[in-house]
Amino acid sequence: MQKIWLLMLLAFVFLFAPDQAHAAVGCDLNDPDKDVARLYPESTGYKTSYLSLDKLGGEPLLKEIEKRLGDAFQGLYETVDVPYTLYEIFKDKEKIGYIHGVNQKGKYGGIQVFLVLDTEGTIKSFYFQKLTSKAAKALREPDFGKQFIGLNLKDFYPYDVKAGKSVPPGKVDQIKNPVPEAEEDFRAALRATKKNLILMDQFVYGNKHLQ
Repeated sequence: MQKIWLLMLLAFVFLFAPDQAHAAVGCDLNDPDKDVARLYPESTGYKTSYLSLDKLGGEPLLKEIEKRLGDAFQGLYETVDVPYTLYEIFKDKEKIGYIHGVNQKGKYGGIQVFLVLDTEGTIKSFYFQKLTSKAAKALREPDFGKQFIGLNLKDFYPYDVKAGKSVPPGKVDQIKNPVPEAEEDFRAALRATKKNLILMDQFVYGNKHLQ
């Protein structure tokens, strides 16, 4: 009887665990058709691609991304085989930008930060798809997201994700936290943004901001 239960348990792991893990760490738009139209209203269509550091360079590439971020990847959200979903945005036949999201661990749970980027890597819009935080209402306010508009990876490089500040002070330090007691989630959002921009530099922009 014990052997039968063991075989059933192993079958469950092989059949279901991989799909559950994939779903837990992926970061797709909830409703791509509606979300793309909302986040990129001038668009007429989009193309979806699936990428991972594992397929593009494996552990050496992961270490390079960590170095650029200034922090180690940790947990299910940041393994080398995490699937990243890239949305290429078109206006007729012309590519006009991208939408890309990342998962990030917050104080109370997962956070999903999506960036709407132009073809040069500049932020056009900042969007929380998921935000498990006591300060969620304030952080979701449009005035908070507007502070990211116009910034790019060059602006985020001086920002130390561990210290929570730039040296010397830069544009990222001008982003104001609307809820001081939610500092951990605020800094998680900034870390996710920097990570997102670095990944996009690797995936799309040919590492033109490589440092």
